[in-house]
Amino acid sequence: MGPAQKPNVCRQLSRRALGFFSRDAGVVQRTNLGILRALVCQESTKFKNVWTTHSKSPIAYERGRIYFDNYRCCVSSVASEPRKLYEMPKCSKSEKIEDALLWECPVGEILPNPSDYKSSLIALTAHNWLFRISATTGKVLEKIYLASYCKFRYLSWDTPQEVIAVKSAQNKGSVLARQAGIQQPVLLYLAVFHVLPFSLIGILEINKKIFGNVTDATLSHGILIVMYSSGLVRLYSFQAITEQFMQQKLDLGCACRWGGTAGTVGEAPFGIPCNIKITDTPPLLFEVSSLENAFQIGGHPWHYIITPNKKKQKGVFHICALKDNSLAKNGIQEMECCSLESDWIYFHPDASGRIIHVGPNQVKVLKLNEVENNSAQHQISEDFVILANREKNKNENLPTVTASGRVVKRTFNLLDDDPEQETFKIVDYEDELDLLSVVAVTQIDAEGKAHLDFHCNEYGTLLKSIPLVESWDVTYSHEVYFDRDLVLHIEQKPSRVFSCYVYQMVCDPGEEETTNRSCEKE
Repeated sequence: MGPAQKPNVCRQLSRRALGFFSRDAGVVQRTNLGILRALVCQESTKFKNVWTTHSKSPIAYERGRIYFDNYRCCVSSVASEPRKLYEMPKCSKSEKIEDALLWECPVGEILPNPSDYKSSLIALTAHNWLFRISATTGKVLEKIYLASYCKFRYLSWDTPQEVIAVKSAQNKGSVLARQAGIQQPVLLYLAVFHVLPFSLIGILEINKKIFGNVTDATLSHGILIVMYSSGLVRLYSFQAITEQFMQQKLDLGCACRWGGTAGTVGEAPFGIPCNIKITDTPPLLFEVSSLENAFQIGGHPWHYIITPNKKKQKGVFHICALKDNSLAKNGIQEMECCSLESDWIYFHPDASGRIIHVGPNQVKVLKLNEVENNSAQHQISEDFVILANREKNKNENLPTVTASGRVVKRTFNLLDDDPEQETFKIVDYEDELDLLSVVAVTQIDAEGKAHLDFHCNEYGTLLKSIPLVESWDVTYSHEVYFDRDLVLHIEQKPSRVFSCYVYQMVCDPGEEETTNRSCEKE
């Protein structure tokens, strides 16, 4: 068989217009995204800096929306030039939004109100209110008062788009209490809700008597993860804890009597009582010790990644089977690099079970396979490697002639993340276009220059490179988002000055495409 025929955009558009894909909406969507991917990667396509703005407060980005002033102002980045969607009324510092998540309508569920089918922003305020805000108008659709007995500060998904966890700040007690040796029994709280329609699962307390000196705790996919300063990580079933230790089922908006006080659940000043209090050690699912509590689960079948809990092991990663803790063959991954910033590793977000290992001058995509003739064991092998574009340093090992005429050969090695060499800073995955995006930075004279490269997610082939016009200071904090036809760069400068640079795709019909880069294995 010959090579697979490359997709033709005109032919795909014609087939779509004639209704060739009308029987399956998923096929239409995949075809549309295939067309967009071809347009993004073609040679004549440019990404133009269409908007730049600066702010004294943090800037956030989520699905085509840019948020300013603690989520009070929302700007759409979908139009040819960003435009303001809404601006909520000014509020006091105690009422500002501290954290937020974007909720999008799940497919296949019947919701009570027509407005529920549109995207919403779930926002946590500084005075412990949980709001559901229309993502297009800024109107508050629902609000829940959490509690007055702690300060809730963080929002996260337990199950994406279905269950949220609201975490309190850690209760360390007052300075006087600590000096007097008074122990704080409750370290932190986790409030857990089903979203749309909002329904309470419960508020769980993490107390010192049961869990010990906990440094952090969170929920992920129904698992309570508890972390300790020693590097120990313990996993518990949240469902089992709820079934065993829930004192009373509470419903939002219903009357309740708790501890001698009556009120309405979820309304001020009563709020939501803590109704899950663990009185005995719950069954332990799993525990492991890892440097800085670094622990990830993924792969097919389930594996986990840790760093051995010793400082000298920093940068060494062990990939082990979850079922029996056995180390995978070639499961010790160490990138031989000498750099100021350490390399990092994580499971690929494309659900392929692969692993991405990023260093200053290379990106390794690793795959997990069964060992031949031994299906019980798995091995790690390279799928592909992306290398930085570097030249051997010309000043390396040059001879020096002393005053007496003696020739001395100097030997020195540059750091792998030396600013004058191309260095990888950010690696992300665009799931809809199935592209890996890689930010590479090089220091040129006094300023750094960055470019964003798009690589085929299957083979690692370089398909497109986009230069960023603004300078890149490696000492600043940076975020780069690639979302369909949009590239957005958020930069945090000293003194809390935030900058946002928006790039949009522009097809230049005046330039003929001379090179057709295809996603093929090299």
